[in-house]
Amino acid sequence: MINTPPKVIGVIAHAGKEGAAPVVRAVVSELRRRNVPFFLEKMTASLIGELSSHDESYLAEHSDLLLVLGGDGSILRALHRSGGHIRPIFGINIGSLGFLTCLGSNEYLRAVESVVTGNYLLSSRSLLDLEISGSEGVIPLERALNDVTISRGERSQLVKLQISVDGASLTEYHADGLIVATPTGSTAYSLAAGGPILMPDSGALVITPICPHVLSNRSLVISDKSEVVISSTVNQHVFVTIDGRTPHALSPSQKVILRLSPQTLPLAMMPESTFPDILRQKLKWTGSNI
Repeated sequence: MINTPPKVIGVIAHAGKEGAAPVVRAVVSELRRRNVPFFLEKMTASLIGELSSHDESYLAEHSDLLLVLGGDGSILRALHRSGGHIRPIFGINIGSLGFLTCLGSNEYLRAVESVVTGNYLLSSRSLLDLEISGSEGVIPLERALNDVTISRGERSQLVKLQISVDGASLTEYHADGLIVATPTGSTAYSLAAGGPILMPDSGALVITPICPHVLSNRSLVISDKSEVVISSTVNQHVFVTIDGRTPHALSPSQKVILRLSPQTLPLAMMPESTFPDILRQKLKWTGSNI
């Protein structure tokens, strides 16, 4: 599929990644050689001795596509710092193969060629809207691409969480915590906790308990059209974490409400790379060439 070539590209790198600087320098040099307009995020610019005052929000607002150099975490960070300006993201991996990145850093020439010619596919990835509701009102939180986790934090005891789906009570979980994941997030924390892998276009969410006390409490796949409400059933403080970022404290009187966002993240993929291909390579399943 040929997409409309972006008029302006935003370049964002994980400044703390070993080996990031030479990749940024090479990508910037190739963009300049092709006379492609671009913005550098300020920390990315500093990697190669250049100056920029632009943050991720500015790049997302003023660019047509974000070229993110790093890993899956770098893509999540770019999304969460975009100030609500959703733009297509093309990931160049620095390090081990990621689920969300397109190409490795040794293929930066091909990556730039694909971006400037529009020769890539866009996979529409579901986002979750969530809010904390209580006696003091409703507090909207940032969107989640991967997952929302309700957990005990650093405390040693288990938490008790009541969950309802579309207004119907489901069960009370007695566990270390609970994960609600999108299809994109099904290969992240939820998978590590024993949850299933969902195809990106499956139209589903997965609810996965973390180390449940009751062995019959298993992962549950639900429609992504469902509204999920989670609350604490005892006088305990728990924490809400979105895509592994800074946790939000949840008091006993509050509840978390999750819904599918009307927006999606356009995530770039190479035309020849299917999701089963990515799974085989990342998880080293039979048939992988790695």
